[in-house]
Amino acid sequence: MGENTLVQGRYRLLDLIGRGGMGEVWRARDESLGRQVAVKCLKPLGPYHDPSLAGVLRERFRREARVAAALSHRGVTVVHDFGESEGVPYLVMELLEGRDLSRLLQDNKGHPLPVDDVEDIAAQLAAALAYTHQRGVVHRDLKPANIVRLADGTVKICDFGIARLGHDIGFTARLTGTGVALGTPHYMSPEQIGGDAVDQRSDLYSLGCVLYEIATGAPPFDLEDAWAILIGHRDTPPRPPREQRPELPGRLERVILDLLAKRPEERPCDAGELVRRLRGRTTTAARATAVEIPEAGGAARLPSWTQGMTTGHKALGAGLGSLPPDPGAALSSRWDAPHRGPGPYPTGGSRRVGANSHNAPADAIRPVPASASERTASPAERTVPPAEHTALRREALRLAGLGRWDEALAAYAGLAEAGARVLGADHPDTLAARQETAYALGRLGRHFEAHQVYAEVLAARMRAMGPDHPETLRCRHNLACTLGRLGRLDDAGRTALEVAAARARVLGPDHPDTLVSRCEVAYVQGQSGHWEEALRIYREVAGSRARVLGADHPDTLAARYETALSLGRLGRSADALRLYRELVADRTRVQGPTHPETLRARHGLGVNLGRLGHWDEALTEARHVRALRARVLGPDHPDTLVSHREVAAALGWLGRWTDALTEYRRVATARERVLGADHPDTLTSRNDEAHCLERLGRSTEARELYRRVAVLSRRRAPGGC
Repeated sequence: MGENTLVQGRYRLLDLIGRGGMGEVWRARDESLGRQVAVKCLKPLGPYHDPSLAGVLRERFRREARVAAALSHRGVTVVHDFGESEGVPYLVMELLEGRDLSRLLQDNKGHPLPVDDVEDIAAQLAAALAYTHQRGVVHRDLKPANIVRLADGTVKICDFGIARLGHDIGFTARLTGTGVALGTPHYMSPEQIGGDAVDQRSDLYSLGCVLYEIATGAPPFDLEDAWAILIGHRDTPPRPPREQRPELPGRLERVILDLLAKRPEERPCDAGELVRRLRGRTTTAARATAVEIPEAGGAARLPSWTQGMTTGHKALGAGLGSLPPDPGAALSSRWDAPHRGPGPYPTGGSRRVGANSHNAPADAIRPVPASASERTASPAERTVPPAEHTALRREALRLAGLGRWDEALAAYAGLAEAGARVLGADHPDTLAARQETAYALGRLGRHFEAHQVYAEVLAARMRAMGPDHPETLRCRHNLACTLGRLGRLDDAGRTALEVAAARARVLGPDHPDTLVSRCEVAYVQGQSGHWEEALRIYREVAGSRARVLGADHPDTLAARYETALSLGRLGRSADALRLYRELVADRTRVQGPTHPETLRARHGLGVNLGRLGHWDEALTEARHVRALRARVLGPDHPDTLVSHREVAAALGWLGRWTDALTEYRRVATARERVLGADHPDTLTSRNDEAHCLERLGRSTEARELYRRVAVLSRRRAPGGC
């Protein structure tokens, strides 16, 4: 397969990003969904002359690929599709923007990674292996090159099931003439070397080799000769890591050496045990994620200290990074347009229900009259802060209200520092300031840092207030949101479910805070592709909010929007169109015809007109929304550019490719000016432009543009999977 090949009429190969003994990895464009993916093309099945053998291998490939595709965990690379094209088996996977551990060590000039990073990577890998091993899937070729760390710190294992496929299909690497099939000698377990049966404990041994290398800078048996490496694995005790790096914690060394036990039965019994050991003694973030909420006991009762409570800020702002109404249309990171005057700070993309306080509009972050602690602490607990503390708090609130998040972050950090110095690290005002610091980090797209702060604040709130205090639950809710933004959907969903259950028990099932957490559960379900479940929850929340808050409350309207969005995702465009029409009428009546949320509902209406084939009506609607967004939000606002893209899509479906090209170029030029030439959203727009050139028969220009996009993509993300 070569550049610009169209695999199965859907996946267009753009540029080669990796080659190994089993095949090639290509960056590709999914023409159906308008997204970039990685396509792994394995070595052909064609050379096998025995038709019956080829048939067996094809069936085994399909079976193993289905196993890989069924895995769904934040630490495992997602397999979207698989098949065979012209005798070449292929897998379609998520495209990872990050660097594998081998590249990280190379970039670090062979020096080991920081201790905190080693512990974090160990915990994430153990959790991923615990998940896959529970499902009976063994990797068999775990090594640094198969482990990618994304920019936000998330760690993902690649190529589950591929090692066994390679062995079955017949192109696993071998040593000289011995018939001993290998993965990579530096990371092989003794039982693999001896040809014995391999189970999940073999993966644990390989994990020990990986951790040894990133902790010390070299694998446990760093020898030139392959046979010497194998003999080392089989017969030689590894040198204790702390002899090479004394600052390593003793507990981490013990974990690594236990993983490298020669006999499988001497290693940890499973990855779940390893997770428990690492979580018990690793970072605060790991401890906080593992917090358990006690079982409900007795009837739900509203404690006196919950009176007057509000949800406060959610972990992350509305819109950025959430699912767009039109696939591929939303920004994947922050929007830095200057504030355009009084009123809510504009945000781009499709918003998430419950993004802010339950009594605030979805796209507004409004200053509150007092900190969270002042709403919950008794008079005896309150300490009048000094002038510095008061001034910093007011300035932070003012900057947040203006959407100036870089400056707000600095103010909140100063507020937290002053609070710790004057009031103490665990004082409610100090914790409230730290929580706002994490919120500001989330608004700036710095989700990994936000996660760390939320986790530390949660641990402090658990100590000071207990697990059922509304402020503790609010912090756990924020942590769940941040986990979702980090792609850790299993953890996000589990935490959101626990918070929703606890809030229902403490505050009541219809309390606004409980409904906000239920919306977060629905959001994670949607992100995980479980749109039927998301739809059910959004409908229930919309009904509860209408009953408790009123039919015209912004949060009720927001839940109705998410209901319509879910229907569209399920392909029920006629039902979605009906809901969008009703929502547009109600938002126009309540908020006005030019309110950003009214325009967002009108955009959804136009998208579903197109999905139903009413492209003339869809084009008219998209043009109206585009004009209003340009006037209200500005010509370069993300929502305005999304509408430009919708106009272009409609023009394309109507066969007006020259006009469509003009619109696509306008979006690409604006995004390049605002975000930069190598920003993912700019690159998506340039790919749209190239596709349009192809439809116009201008293949040479299209190929050149695809090539430019590929070069910029490689420059932005040197690692890939």
